[in-house]
Amino acid sequence: MPVDPTIAAILDQVNAQPIPRVVDTDPEVLREVNRQLGAGVKLTEPIEVGSVENTTVPGPAGPIPVRVYRPTDDGPVPTVVFFHGGGWLTGDLDTHDDVTRRMSRDVNAVVVAVDYRLAPEHPFPAAYDDCLAVAHHVAEHIDDYGARRDRLAVAGDSAGGNLAAAVALTFRDEDRPLAAQLLVYPATDFIGDYPSRTENAAGYVLGTQDVLDLQHLYAGDDPAVRGSYQVSPLRAESFTDLAPAIIGTAQYDPLRDEGDAYAEELKNAGVDVFARTYDGLIHTFLNLFPISPAADDAVTELYAHLKERLS
Repeated sequence: MPVDPTIAAILDQVNAQPIPRVVDTDPEVLREVNRQLGAGVKLTEPIEVGSVENTTVPGPAGPIPVRVYRPTDDGPVPTVVFFHGGGWLTGDLDTHDDVTRRMSRDVNAVVVAVDYRLAPEHPFPAAYDDCLAVAHHVAEHIDDYGARRDRLAVAGDSAGGNLAAAVALTFRDEDRPLAAQLLVYPATDFIGDYPSRTENAAGYVLGTQDVLDLQHLYAGDDPAVRGSYQVSPLRAESFTDLAPAIIGTAQYDPLRDEGDAYAEELKNAGVDVFARTYDGLIHTFLNLFPISPAADDAVTELYAHLKERLS
């Protein structure tokens, strides 16, 4: 299937400009470019939820900023801890505000979005440590959030999907219950190579060279670090007893095959998995629902499956 027409028009504009190497560009410049690109696809009016609060939770290197979205339902509801994408280097609470507002509304859940530390200033394990710390805090203070102790989930897109998968594996190893994990085009393997990295090497916002550069800035080049499950969830020793998973990948994404491979490993281990590769879509489609009907349909389906597992 060809790229969704609305998205194709955006790609034409993006690809008309020279794109510098990630490793050759000031991280703050990359962050500003990411914000500007995101601003062009945001909703004109924010999705209404019950309330939004900016606060912090304790972390290993100091307070971690979080944004707590509460649905209009006053009763006990599920809770989702959300980790934004951006290659561990860009992204923040604002770049994913549409995503998390919609999640709170559609899933009828409290969503705790995490503003974790970014590379290269804070390489691995900083982001993982922050995300795990917030997930621990929310689990241990669930009455302050959704209040349904048996309905806690983690979620994330791209780098955030990587972090959500790693946190889910850690929760499993710690015998902490999770009701679900939503992984949208997750990065799952820093060691392997995949056909989708060749098929979608350039021209679809995230290129294969970008993937390699971002991996290097986040986790360095030590094979022991890159092969650990905290960095490469697909390299975990076991996938049994993991939380039910909803995994969405995109046809035109260099990360497609490793996300699909992770879904297959979980299925083979007996984990409840809903997995779909969305034809015609690209990396970042979670943020593109305001402008792309195809992306909107994909987000609707993924959130519906998350809601089902948290009901």
